[in-house]
Amino acid sequence: MDEAAKPEPSGAAPAGPRREQVAGELACLDGRTSPAAEAAIPVTDAGLLRGDGVFEVIRVYDGRVFALAEHLDRLERSAANLRLPYPVPREALELETPALVEQRGGAGFDGVVRIVLTTGGRRIVITEPLPPSPAQVRLGFVTYAPTRVLDGIKSLSYAANMLSSRLARERGFDEALLVTPHGRVLEAPTASIFYVTDDGALCTPPLDEHILASITRDLVVRLAGGEERAAAAEELLAAAEAFIVSTTREVQPVAAIEDREFDAPGGRTRAAAAALRNHIEAALAGAA
Repeated sequence: MDEAAKPEPSGAAPAGPRREQVAGELACLDGRTSPAAEAAIPVTDAGLLRGDGVFEVIRVYDGRVFALAEHLDRLERSAANLRLPYPVPREALELETPALVEQRGGAGFDGVVRIVLTTGGRRIVITEPLPPSPAQVRLGFVTYAPTRVLDGIKSLSYAANMLSSRLARERGFDEALLVTPHGRVLEAPTASIFYVTDDGALCTPPLDEHILASITRDLVVRLAGGEERAAAAEELLAAAEAFIVSTTREVQPVAAIEDREFDAPGGRTRAAAAALRNHIEAALAGAA
């Protein structure tokens, strides 16, 4: 194994990134920083060969990392459920993540940070640009059977999610909306779905449908008065309005589901977006 690629001993202080700011995306691999395109792990790592590992994607607003503690909490839960064969190096990640953002551009950087832990022992932090996304999204149904054994794990095994997105785009939609073989609505491949019923209730599918415990979903439930309610695909098509939420999208109005058009954004969508944005701004101001 190349000396530069060796993981640091457990408990060792990470080799911090250089502090001068640079242009271009960066990676911190096992405590050592380089341009992201130059960082490399052995091809034998199970994270590459089998998608065996866990990850988090964290939003960065003008150099400020949002909800780092909550994402690391979920990373620890994912690692425990996956039986990751070593402790999550939380202290190292708490140091490396903001340091990498500072070197990437500090207050000039608006994007995301991806954290990856592989069962092969790699600790990876990467800066990435904010992915492009339309102002409103059109969703197409894709049948999907959740893998029960991965409940509670934000796993690197995302091939099914990515294929679902491609299948929906082949049909002319922006993104997939996953439904079970029995027609129950789950989530989008990288986002949670909310919908407004005829009686005005803001609803989202329950976690016991084997969907991701999204941090943004939880915030919207608390801030906008959402409730968990199982729904069939037909109920989504009859909804008054709908939107999806994620770390990178925040609240994104749904313009259509299949051939059902929505007048988007609706009032509950606008209210949820404003509530989430106000919370984010207050949290970032409090951390400054």
